[in-house]
Amino acid sequence: MPTLTSLLNDRFAAALTAAFGEDFSDRDPVIRSSQFADFQANVALPLAKELKSKPRDVAATIVENLDLDGVCAPPEISGPGFINLTFLPEFLATALETGDATAVDAPATPQTVVIDYSAPNVAKEMHVGHLRTTVVGDALARTHEYLGDTVIRQNHIGDWGTPFGMLIEHLLDVGIGETTEAEIASDPNSFYQAARVKFDGDEDFATRARARVVALQGGDADTLALWDTLVGYSKTYFNSIYSLLDVTLRDADLAGESTYNDDLADVCDELEAKGLAWISDGALCVFPDGYKGRDGEPLPLIIRKSDGGYGYATTDLAAVRRRARDLHADRVLYVVGAPQALHFEMVFATARAAGWIPDGTILEHVKIGNVLGSDGKILRTRSGAPLRLAALLEEAVARAKVTLEDSSADFAPGEEDEVAAIVGIGAVKYADLSVAHDTSYTFDLDRMLAPIGNTAPYLQYAGARIRSILRRADAEDGTRAFATAPIVLGEPAERDLALAILGFPDVVAEVAAGSVPHRMAAYLFDLAQSFTAFYEQCPVLVADTPELRNSRLRLSATVLEVLEAGLGVLGIRVPERM
Repeated sequence: MPTLTSLLNDRFAAALTAAFGEDFSDRDPVIRSSQFADFQANVALPLAKELKSKPRDVAATIVENLDLDGVCAPPEISGPGFINLTFLPEFLATALETGDATAVDAPATPQTVVIDYSAPNVAKEMHVGHLRTTVVGDALARTHEYLGDTVIRQNHIGDWGTPFGMLIEHLLDVGIGETTEAEIASDPNSFYQAARVKFDGDEDFATRARARVVALQGGDADTLALWDTLVGYSKTYFNSIYSLLDVTLRDADLAGESTYNDDLADVCDELEAKGLAWISDGALCVFPDGYKGRDGEPLPLIIRKSDGGYGYATTDLAAVRRRARDLHADRVLYVVGAPQALHFEMVFATARAAGWIPDGTILEHVKIGNVLGSDGKILRTRSGAPLRLAALLEEAVARAKVTLEDSSADFAPGEEDEVAAIVGIGAVKYADLSVAHDTSYTFDLDRMLAPIGNTAPYLQYAGARIRSILRRADAEDGTRAFATAPIVLGEPAERDLALAILGFPDVVAEVAAGSVPHRMAAYLFDLAQSFTAFYEQCPVLVADTPELRNSRLRLSATVLEVLEAGLGVLGIRVPERM
């Protein structure tokens, strides 16, 4: 069946056509959730100006032509012309009985969505700053795949540039093998810092490092082999973090800076030939229209430095060109820190001016805010260094295990460690995803792991509680008769829960359309709260009649399905027990 809002949109389109003619069939009925009803349509207010009529009169005309028999109670007009809509319990029950609550309407034309996210640096530690881009990007990738889009992940790692001269020379000094790989996998920063110390303090080493950069950029086979070994060691480290975080990035998704190395000169030549780039103060620059510095002068996007080298802008232009031309992207999401907003605006403007981006293709910077400490500043260690992501995640799992040890759950051997990982990692990811991605938030493990409030453990516990209810029902009667039982929504809490369940498909679509995973988190929290109210007010296993018991068991099982699906698109699992 259609989603609740799409059903209402269709009925309003028919009513507007009947009331005012075909020209009004495509008007947005402006349907929103309401505290006075299930939904509220606000279309009468903008139409009143166009029709030169009173909003309440327009609303009355719409209602006269609105066919919601069997769907809603008679619509009510409130205030200046709002149309309040309340679904009938019988309609909601039928919708749950005949449909799949976790199903979504596949897009008429599925999109190819390219998502650039995570982007750590080779031979460097991933820190807390990488957490949000990785978690948000992965949630968006999962959401688009859930909808039926084709998702191409692009992990734009830092794997090229002048630092690799000293890193390769240091690799030769310490030796290639398992010991070095283990060092980089456990503490990449120590490897990088050791190379930096030698570069700064040993002129012979620095000379070799500079020569190695020239060899690398010149395509020397032996140097490229050493570089490839170094990148391979870092892959082991990246994958250990991705596995712990339970994200979907794989080696096949790597598309680092080196990927575009052979395209950089061509990008510059093409922009220069099209009259979009010219020499300014010795550097080749593009001056996108509308961008000016504080002095009022046009702002340059430097694509080739005065020394002939290339920078981030050139690489990003090569990347966006390839994503449009070769990957045939309909939409490209750059899940990158908010401070890079101006950079990406200028890159996107340049790419469009160059004619690389087909009409209709969307380039979107999904701006990522900072993770803050309790002092309101960017989260760092006491020494001022960025906080290691691995250490943070390991602490979250350890804290979750302590919490689980105090629970009454009867874990099987080894299950407690698995659940601790699910709860600890889920808590960190959900805290990130439950706030708008372009805002900052304070990292607080105590709050994240709390079993109450808008946290992952609260949602996971709701799921674990339902699993427990269903296990008890199976122990008493293993027929699972409730799975196809008629649903009865006699109590307000039952009706509210049904309405909450049926909102899931609309939220998935909203998350994908606006790149707003926090909307899914808010929905799931509301759903869990609705289930808690239902569970407290409506006995399930000891319901008054077998029919009512089966109805409530079916409602509970459906909530579990939606919780699992919703948390799944956020990359969070529900444990069997807590």
